[in-house]
Amino acid sequence: MNKQQFTISGMDCPDCARKIERGVARLPGVTTCELHFTTARLHVAGDVDPATVIARVRDLGYDIQAEASSGDELPPTFLRFMLSRRETQLALIGLVLVLPGIVLHEVLGWDALWIEVLSLLALALVGPGIARQAWRTLRTNRELGIDALMTIAAIGAVVIGAYVEAGLVLVLYAIGEALEGYTANRARHAIRSLLELTPPTATRLTSGGEQVVPVADLQVGDRILIRPGERIPVDGTIVAGSSLVNQAPITGESRLVERDVGDTLFAGTMNGEGSIELRVDRPAAESAVARMIHLVQEAQERRAPVQRFIDRFARIYTPLVTALAALVAIVPPLVFGQPFWNPDPDTFGWLYRGLALLVVACPCALVISTPVSIVSALSTAARYGVLIKGGAYLETLARVQTIALDKTGTLTTGKPTVVGLRAVGCPAGEATPVGHCRTCDELLTIAGAVERRSEHPLAHAIVGAAVNRGLTLPPAEQVRALTGKGVVGVVNGDEVLIGSHRVFDQALRHDEWHCLAAKHDSQLGYTPLMVGVGGQYRGTITVADTVRAESRSAVAALRDQGLRIVMLTGDEPATAERIAGEIGVSEVRAGLLPETKAQVVSALRQSGGVVAMVGDGINDAPALATADVGIAMGVQAGGTTQAMETADITLLGGDLRQLPFAVALSRQTMRTITANIVFSIGIKLIFIVLVLAGLGTMWMAVLADVGASLLVTLNGMRLLGFRARLPQ
Repeated sequence: MNKQQFTISGMDCPDCARKIERGVARLPGVTTCELHFTTARLHVAGDVDPATVIARVRDLGYDIQAEASSGDELPPTFLRFMLSRRETQLALIGLVLVLPGIVLHEVLGWDALWIEVLSLLALALVGPGIARQAWRTLRTNRELGIDALMTIAAIGAVVIGAYVEAGLVLVLYAIGEALEGYTANRARHAIRSLLELTPPTATRLTSGGEQVVPVADLQVGDRILIRPGERIPVDGTIVAGSSLVNQAPITGESRLVERDVGDTLFAGTMNGEGSIELRVDRPAAESAVARMIHLVQEAQERRAPVQRFIDRFARIYTPLVTALAALVAIVPPLVFGQPFWNPDPDTFGWLYRGLALLVVACPCALVISTPVSIVSALSTAARYGVLIKGGAYLETLARVQTIALDKTGTLTTGKPTVVGLRAVGCPAGEATPVGHCRTCDELLTIAGAVERRSEHPLAHAIVGAAVNRGLTLPPAEQVRALTGKGVVGVVNGDEVLIGSHRVFDQALRHDEWHCLAAKHDSQLGYTPLMVGVGGQYRGTITVADTVRAESRSAVAALRDQGLRIVMLTGDEPATAERIAGEIGVSEVRAGLLPETKAQVVSALRQSGGVVAMVGDGINDAPALATADVGIAMGVQAGGTTQAMETADITLLGGDLRQLPFAVALSRQTMRTITANIVFSIGIKLIFIVLVLAGLGTMWMAVLADVGASLLVTLNGMRLLGFRARLPQ
């Protein structure tokens, strides 16, 4: 079974997408067919020739490309959009022709032959295209589309002599479709605004000097020069220089990040005051920006449950209102003796009312109310460093009541850090910050010299603390690991032993105060490492996994949103309770294995409603898959590929404060969709009542439908400018 992908152009509303989808699905050999209005991408599976698919789509009146286009072009301005197609050009001319009819005839009540002639001329310009589209849909799909309803209404208006209204109905409908197409096109391309972040050229360093080349020509392994203030053109690794980099477009980080030799930079980020040389790691087409755009486009194609419901409702809504229109036109004259034709210019007969109901039957506002909102929200989330893999997950996130947070790597940095020193002879009585005094510096220097030869995470913490303090580490000799005990080496001729409290209890005598302090550290979940030099105890270096700076504010913001917060960890209860106390979490589940984490999440779903799980590691993957919504920390925070693949949402910058933002965005999205649906259905009901009462005209009905469609579209697009203040 072959899978093919195409790009469709010329669609103005979701009804256009459904017509194409049904038409292609009827082709012999087609197994599945999906066309997503929000991305304009058609997916076809089955044994069917691509030329046959292309012919069918063009037969339905739309343009198609055999391969999905990259879509790198930015959306046109409104004027360029309206002038880009013959149909919209004719609609603009028709609008000019019917303006006298709207103002003079419908508003001021003037009757003049020249007004009717202009309206009929507008009808002649716009009508054939709409009628032709209606015939194509009827011939290919065996169904009456919106174009057919409008054509019937216009013909009926001509039959009863309402020439001005006949022209108004079709011109306003054509203009409305064009406006819907333009606004939807803007929403569809919103995520592609990220492409503007990537410069078109780069400065490549060659043996002959500097060479300015198109970014697309860069190859993996090329070296490029990034000057101060320039944007990074591709993903790469710094090989020379250092600078501060603004990574906000990719990770959502609002602060400048220091980057040095060996660090990775993303395309689209902004270089600071330093000049750096970068080795190209990926082609421009595979950069983080390009991949994020691709993932968001895939997410936009996954329909949310509310969108699927609206699509199903629209399928029965139009036939029902059409049948009602026929009954309205026929039953009152036959059964109750009411006038079929208009009895006088100021009174509408039941044929006219039935024709007006056909206009009301257009479900455009209702159908477009959801996808535009979803697309806008997904694009906004991506711009703020939150990748949501589909509208379904956005909708579920809005209903979340409980959030389970993994501890290590999510709430904490996941990397050991020196948090205190106790050196023999230090004037301070308690564990002090690194470098409090000369004695503490000497202790850290000796320990760092030995641990520099080790790859253990605790060793990295000690060496890192010494380097940050600016200490010079002397050479160490004869360094060897003592299995299960620690590490030993020789520094300046003295043997240095670094080990746990248990090891020193057995091997090296130390005073009672330091002994009790080490026990207290262990009870709090810290790791005390004792240091001996030349057979004498010299002090203790306390190491711990530290809480992320943003964790407390993020948790507080989530609690303010009414969410229940539960911390999950495989650590012992003492460590878990200490971390929970620091960040303000009251519910803790400690000592969990990966499978028991998943069981806890399952239990929370049964007792706490909709549950989201936030994690970063391989061991979190089962729990992420079990939760209603799985949320992974991005690579910037040490998140693993397995966690991000399993999760439904990824915080690309690894900043936990992005989570309250995502929750706020999801809730605002669902409020917007609800408001759009209520408004769309309400307008329909109001005009159905007005038409049945003889108070609503056809042109008013189509104008109301166009207005409603534009309003719900613009309301959904407001999510593109959604701003939620991140916790500090």
